[in-house]
Amino acid sequence: MIQGGGLCEDMAEKGNKNKPIKNEADNGLKNVYGSIAMARTQIVDSATSQFFINVNDNEFLDHRDTRPDAYGYAVFGKVVDGMDTVKAIEQVATGNKGMHHDVPLEPITIVSTKIIA
Repeated sequence: MIQGGGLCEDMAEKGNKNKPIKNEADNGLKNVYGSIAMARTQIVDSATSQFFINVNDNEFLDHRDTRPDAYGYAVFGKVVDGMDTVKAIEQVATGNKGMHHDVPLEPITIVSTKIIA
């Protein structure tokens, strides 16, 4: 998976003014290739600004039941155009930066997105 949304280019955490949202992993959507889901901590309702793009089918991240360890990660969208860009991001060199492991050695910035209803 490719995760983003929570760190600045210098790997400092972004300040988050928003409260965590309710986890809607029980919405029937699955963590399949190209889907976009909310990242969270071990607390079920802790998602704020971080998200991830699934680059494989990750059924182990899907909602299974209401226990915290089986609640899952809420899928809220999918990449409908630009998977070539996602694949290019997946191939960049990664390493350690401070306490962060397996992160891009050069910053990657999302310039734009579109909501398609």
